[in-house]
Amino acid sequence: MAKEVVKRIKLEIEAGKATPAPPVGTVLGPAGINLQEFCTKFNDATKDKMGDVVPCEISIYEDRTFDFVLKTPPAGFLLKKVAKIAKGSPKGANHIVATISEADLRSIAETKLPDLNAYTVEEAMNIIEGTARNMGIAVAGRTDKELAEQEKESEAEEKEMAKREAELEEMEAGLDAEVEVPVIGDEEKSEEETEEEK
Repeated sequence: MAKEVVKRIKLEIEAGKATPAPPVGTVLGPAGINLQEFCTKFNDATKDKMGDVVPCEISIYEDRTFDFVLKTPPAGFLLKKVAKIAKGSPKGANHIVATISEADLRSIAETKLPDLNAYTVEEAMNIIEGTARNMGIAVAGRTDKELAEQEKESEAEEKEMAKREAELEEMEAGLDAEVEVPVIGDEEKSEEETEEEK
């Protein structure tokens, strides 16, 4: 009879560098499994992928034993590695931070194919291309011209918005200067108060 899985945990750990310290210990400690045993098995299974971030899905059973399945590195990680950048664009597709070749795109798609909802490498390439676009990474011959055009449009829009905001601030400053609030002093008594005093 198969053992019952009581918990499934997903983690992303650098290949060959799992230790019982956080974040691994923090996540797996409460599950009650042997941390050192997990780290040893994970490091042995990933030593050929050193330098990559490897997602894994850990199944924990009632008797506190476990199994884990290794997944392919995240698409974002692979794209940054190929493009030789530390992070993607903060403005997404509106700012190109790097350009990769179509061969690089195909290579990443082939690596990711087992974990993607795609049947062919071409479908996988389209998915990875979308991720690249959102990170501000253009693909030479596929999206580079389109993204460059989009970046120019975005810059023009930003300049227009900045111009409008400056005009709005000037108008608000002009309105503040024009409006004078009358101040009523103690010496100006209403007619009623004067009548009462008499």
